[in-house]
Amino acid sequence: MEQHKIINREHIAPFILVTALFFFWGIPNNLNDILIKQFMKSFELSRFEAGLVQSAFYMGYFLLSMPAALIMRRFNYKTGLVTGLLLFSAGTFLFYPAALAAQFGFFLFALFVIACGLAFLETGANSYISVLGDPASSERRLNLSQAFNPIGAIAGVLIGTFFILSGVELSTAEILQKQAEGSYETYLRAETMRVVTPYMVISAVTFIWALILLFTKFPHPADETTGAGTKDKGRFRDLFRHRHFVLGVLAQFFYVGAQVGTWSFFIQYTQDYTGATEKFAGYLLAGTLGAFLVGRFLAAYAMRFLKPANLMGGFSLANVALVTVAIVFPGWMGLWAVFLTSFFMSLMFPTIFALGVKGLGPNTKLGGSMIIMAIIGGAVFTPVMGLIAGVSMALAMIVPLVCYAFIALYSFLWSQPLHPQNS
Repeated sequence: MEQHKIINREHIAPFILVTALFFFWGIPNNLNDILIKQFMKSFELSRFEAGLVQSAFYMGYFLLSMPAALIMRRFNYKTGLVTGLLLFSAGTFLFYPAALAAQFGFFLFALFVIACGLAFLETGANSYISVLGDPASSERRLNLSQAFNPIGAIAGVLIGTFFILSGVELSTAEILQKQAEGSYETYLRAETMRVVTPYMVISAVTFIWALILLFTKFPHPADETTGAGTKDKGRFRDLFRHRHFVLGVLAQFFYVGAQVGTWSFFIQYTQDYTGATEKFAGYLLAGTLGAFLVGRFLAAYAMRFLKPANLMGGFSLANVALVTVAIVFPGWMGLWAVFLTSFFMSLMFPTIFALGVKGLGPNTKLGGSMIIMAIIGGAVFTPVMGLIAGVSMALAMIVPLVCYAFIALYSFLWSQPLHPQNS
């Protein structure tokens, strides 16, 4: 595996430009973890209601991933990426009127628009990077690009902790006092408006990046040139002949459910069992994303010597053990176990994606879009965890435990093409 180049010299410029997108979408993905805590305050939401933040967000992925693939199949990757950035910019801009209206539903719509844009970006960027070079190094190449995603995730959490979380957590007595004074609504409004500035800055940056991509020449990777003479752009039904792909979609569904659910309620788990403040818990969330970043880079390096599927299987079993600790021993021991799960989950998304689309040929864009659609797992499992968390936050960790168990099975048993010679 060491003999295969990750990227050829002539592809370095587009590789860098597209890899930057992994950083960009990491920011709003993990700002959601802060928004959940903030909206629980500013809109007085239950844990289940706050979980709808992720439902609205990941529903955008589910509904737009396939249209994104069809647009890119009709035109090219560049068209999809520029479209995604423009939708991303529009959605973040909508946070301003949503805050002025002080309507939770308006924020959910804005998050949905952001996710529609990210569906284009993730469908396009993951597929583009995986086919931009030697197929034998696709897992390493995608893990390298995806390593910049947790940098964006850390940036998102730090931005949210510094600029959105005020650190003001009112007790029941203080709430009653403010209500009696007639100042409680002013407090809630001020908390709501704290989200505006970060999202306006993100809106401007993503719009500028869309213009940069628009005026940059992109080379056509293998899946846009193979079969050009016959206009072979793949057929949807052919995807279901590939067991490793079909089960890869399911594995991604479970993975995103585990990741989003864990990070969405990380602050709540920390506060429930350690009594930490929301600011301190926010910094710990940034720390666990740092562990995720380290894991992503180490995994990309380890794949020079170990089969990606076997490495992912080992990491999945490690997380099964850690989540078990978090369930059985809630408190600081359980918290540090949850903290460490980010390190071991780090390689899962890109590795599942690369293994799932391997050998799909002209079906790569369609296949990639279906794997991105599996991100709907974040919308499904987060409210489920919220419901269980109403009883016990530790008990809610059963959800990611089941998810990691399935990923381990996929890694060891189902991730390899049954008939690679026909792929």
